[in-house]
Amino acid sequence: MKTIIVALPMCVYDQGMLDWNDLKFVLETARHGGTSGAARVLGVNHATVARRISAAEKALGARLFERLPSGYVPTEAGLDAVRTAEEMARVEADLDRRIGARDTELRGVLRVTASELLFQRVLAPIFADFITAYPEIDLRLVATNDAVNMAQREADVAFRFSSGPPESLVGRRVLEPRGTVFASHELLAKDPGGDAPLDWIRFAHWPGPPAEVKAVRPNLNVRLTVDDMIAAIGAVHAGIGATRMACFLGDSDPLMVRVPGMPLFPFRPLWVLTHADLKHVPRMRVFMDFAAARLIALRPLFEGDLP
Repeated sequence: MKTIIVALPMCVYDQGMLDWNDLKFVLETARHGGTSGAARVLGVNHATVARRISAAEKALGARLFERLPSGYVPTEAGLDAVRTAEEMARVEADLDRRIGARDTELRGVLRVTASELLFQRVLAPIFADFITAYPEIDLRLVATNDAVNMAQREADVAFRFSSGPPESLVGRRVLEPRGTVFASHELLAKDPGGDAPLDWIRFAHWPGPPAEVKAVRPNLNVRLTVDDMIAAIGAVHAGIGATRMACFLGDSDPLMVRVPGMPLFPFRPLWVLTHADLKHVPRMRVFMDFAAARLIALRPLFEGDLP
């Protein structure tokens, strides 16, 4: 992230002058409830975070956090400092986007965000070919299931499964994925089918198996509840039970197979997106077109059309 100078009145106190960069440490500590979380985000150790907070408190002549056993809790002065830091972050991100939008070269940093599983199963070879074709573009991956802040340039391009992206993002709806129910080969080898109980892995944030699944296998025996698809895949590999997942995950995994008779279900569409301010930047546009074309060629995998 660029360091910028904001034209604000200089804050000078008897204790010293405030270093505006210290407010980044105040902001992340407030967001994460302590110095350890802030240190992870900022790429420093927690002692550095504590030192920068102390420097800000000394310059401002006010205590910004209550140091409690449960974590750092902002004081009233701390909340004022956090609001100022948030505003400065917005100003910096806006300036970064406007300057970045003038870039006309097929070179420079390109931050792309996608889920870990989507990258592992599908995007990695696409990235490899893009790097070969455009070696002067510095491609950087932000692998996360969380929606990163595109307005603050945490990423320039995002692959997102979404019913509809925010208005500030523009791009292409490239695929309509589908899913079905998968299990390990070993579990299905012992499964008599029909009305026999089928061991099941439940997702904590899903209401339960759809009626179409229960119509095929009415007796589901929930053996494990998970809150993450990587965990669900590990549980299927271990033979704990069957579960539903996107076809591009299940069909590309040699350790699992579809449960016979199960229908296909629609998943949220896959989009390739960027911030509206960056849509005409050449390296954004060429990457999005490149990735979209490669993904469209994989439509049978995503839609579950087995050969």
